[in-house]
Amino acid sequence: MTAEHTALDSILKARHSCRAYLDTPVPRELIKQAVATAARAPSWCNAQPWHLLITEASETARLGKALHTHAQTSPMQPDLPWPESYSGAYKARRFDCGMQLYDAASIERDDKPARTAQMLENFNFFGAPHMALVSSPHELGAYGALDCGGFVTAFCAALTSLGLGSIPQAAPAGYAPFLREYFALPDDRLILCAVSFGYSDTKAPINSFRTPRAALSDLVDWR
Repeated sequence: MTAEHTALDSILKARHSCRAYLDTPVPRELIKQAVATAARAPSWCNAQPWHLLITEASETARLGKALHTHAQTSPMQPDLPWPESYSGAYKARRFDCGMQLYDAASIERDDKPARTAQMLENFNFFGAPHMALVSSPHELGAYGALDCGGFVTAFCAALTSLGLGSIPQAAPAGYAPFLREYFALPDDRLILCAVSFGYSDTKAPINSFRTPRAALSDLVDWR
C-alpha cells in the first residue's frame, strides 16, 4: 500500500454527511482549492460538464429561508426523475441510515412531526454557511449527470482534506423550477444536487453517527 493510497483511504473514511455546522464562513481561497482539486475528476471526453453556483453565508441563509417556506407548500419537480423504488439491500441500507439519523437526533420512529421537521432541514442546508448548486448541460443527459457525480465525490473528499464538513443533497434539486427562477439559471442546464459545506459542529449529536459500507463480496463479481 502506497502513502498516496493510505492518505486517500483516510480521507474517504473521514468523510461523512455533515448535518450541523458552525457559523464560521469558509475563506474563498479555501473553497477555490477544493473546487480546483475536484475539477481533476474524470469525465467522458473530458467534457467537464459540472458547473457550481456557490453561495456565501448571507445568501445561503436568505435562500434557505425562501426554499424552506416553498418546500412546505409546493410539490417537487426535479429535473431528473427520482428513483422508482428501493428494494432488497438498497432498501435495507436506506432504512438503516434513516434509523441512525433519527437515533442521533433523538427522534422517535413514530414522531412524524419531528421527522418532517428534520427532513425540512434539507432546505435550510442544515445550517451550513455555504451551498454549491451543481448543474450539467441538458444535452449531455444521464452521462453528464454521471460525470457530475464523480465531481461531487471528489469535491466532498477535497473539502474533507481541508478540514471541512459537507453533505451532498438531492432534496433541494426537487425544487428545480424554484431554484432556476431564484438564480435566473438558463433552461439548458439540469439542476442535479446541492452540496452544503462549512466547518462541522463536531459537538452536535446528529454528526455523531457513521453509516457502514457494504462488504466487497456484495459489490464485486469476479470472472
